[in-house]
Amino acid sequence: MKYSTLLALALIPLAPVVYPPTAAHAQTRIRDLQQTPPGITLSGTVNQIIGNYFVLDDSSGQIIVDAGPRWWQPISLTPGERVTVRGKVGRSGELDAFSITRADGTVINIRPDFGPPPWAGGPNRREPRRDR
Repeated sequence: MKYSTLLALALIPLAPVVYPPTAAHAQTRIRDLQQTPPGITLSGTVNQIIGNYFVLDDSSGQIIVDAGPRWWQPISLTPGERVTVRGKVGRSGELDAFSITRADGTVINIRPDFGPPPWAGGPNRREPRRDR
């Protein structure tokens, strides 16, 4: 057997394994945070709250979550509450929330995954939903 054939056979176990993508939203740890469309999902404990901003801690790190302006839709979370947040990383490194899911399954919808937020103004501006 030729040397090049032996070398090729020896390198087969080192070839990368390719896994097919999944449609489900994968859980992301804060220290592994990377932007992936259409957003990311983080779970953790609410620490500090200032208006509609709060600090989310998942034991690997902390991140500030922006839940939109308080005048548009106030959120009422409490420190120590466990939540799951879907969103995207903003320009300043904060997580711009699309939705917040409480431990009891209640979902607070903040904004759509794509496009400008509804509070951005313009002809498509609508009033906030108060049925939550």
